[in-house]
Amino acid sequence: MIPKPLYKVLSDDASAYHGGNGKWHKPRGKRPGKWMSHIEELKPCKSGYHLCRRQDLVYWLGPTIWIAEGKGEQIECDNKTVWQQARLIRRLTTWNERTARLFACDCAERALGRLANPHEASVHAIDVARRFAHGAATQEELGAANFAANSAAYYAANYAAYSAADSAAYSAAYNAADTAANYAAYNAERDWQTERLFEYLDGCIP
Repeated sequence: MIPKPLYKVLSDDASAYHGGNGKWHKPRGKRPGKWMSHIEELKPCKSGYHLCRRQDLVYWLGPTIWIAEGKGEQIECDNKTVWQQARLIRRLTTWNERTARLFACDCAERALGRLANPHEASVHAIDVARRFAHGAATQEELGAANFAANSAAYYAANYAAYSAADSAAYSAAYNAADTAANYAAYNAERDWQTERLFEYLDGCIP
């Protein structure tokens, strides 16, 4: 059986992004990065190399996403796996500022679709964020839409469009799911977000 891919989210320079410290070894050409040092005792959120499975990734989005590999002992958690050693295989170049912004717009738009009367400023912010991602809106337009959506969100407690305008994809994902009425709907929303995310990562959405 071919093992399912694992993922690691890091800063642009391959340093830790969601806690921890230090930098990971980057791949060189087609060669994977070097294995990170062995960690004997595994404690989720404290020690060990934390990697994402497909279903986990939407919880941990950040600047860069890498295909990764783990070895040694591991611990399976609700939204991550923890390994004694890990290394980076290759960077997913399909995840960038543009696709992160578009994914955020998708999540925010879906959240707004559940509202009986979504604020016009929020709807407009999503439209401007999409156009900016495609090079059809200026930074000034984006900033103005961001400010308007932020104001609307403050008074209506609807932060999804603000997150989209601000290109915080992972925040939009959380806020979109938060509008779900119950646990089943929450999980269904997470499933939708994961599928949509991988449409971008797999290059299905240009």
